[in-house]
Amino acid sequence: MIRIKRAYDDLTPADGKRVLVDRLWPRGKSKQDLDLEEWMKEVAPSGELRKWFHHDREKWEEFRARYFQELEDRPETWQPLLQMAQDETLTLIYSAKDREHNNAVALKEFLESRLDEAR
Repeated sequence: MIRIKRAYDDLTPADGKRVLVDRLWPRGKSKQDLDLEEWMKEVAPSGELRKWFHHDREKWEEFRARYFQELEDRPETWQPLLQMAQDETLTLIYSAKDREHNNAVALKEFLESRLDEAR
């Protein structure tokens, strides 16, 4: 199972393995606050794509397409996440204010499609 959660939300036992999937560390949060399994910034969108998107909802569909292509080109960045999700609950941690249009939402969709293919 794959979940997503904002870095500023409370921790819960149901989170399972928590992995930060942002390129930048969340402001005002310590490593202890986040209680992460790991920080996988390499799976985040490239700096160029992140700056282009700038959380503009009108660019969401194009952002997803471009981000999915980046992921396709770098399977070594997301395959460990897929393995974690197959073994137990995985929670992708992000810091964006927009809960519906961010890289963790897109990454969850991408990973779930790979899990479906594996079944």
